Amino acid sequence: MDFTAIIKKEKKQYVALCPELDVVSQGYTVEESLSNLKEAVELYIEEMGIPEGVNSETTIIARFEVKVNDKVASAVGT
Repeated sequence: MDFTAIIKKEKKQYVALCPELDVVSQGYTVEESLSNLKEAVELYIEEMGIPEGVNSETTIIARFEVKVNDKVASAVGT
């Protein structure tokens, strides 16, 4: 079964989220965080099963841009 992984760089590690199951893991590299997430998802399914209605095809990930003023942009380091 396919699942979605959203990986975000934090201070020293990458945090990986599987939104379909709301399972999170982390690692020092993208590959490690993804590997740890796969293991966490497998353990979750082993213990809890797959919740009814879970389907990776219903998950949509999109990026979008918003305009911010210069003061806000400099505060967040963009």
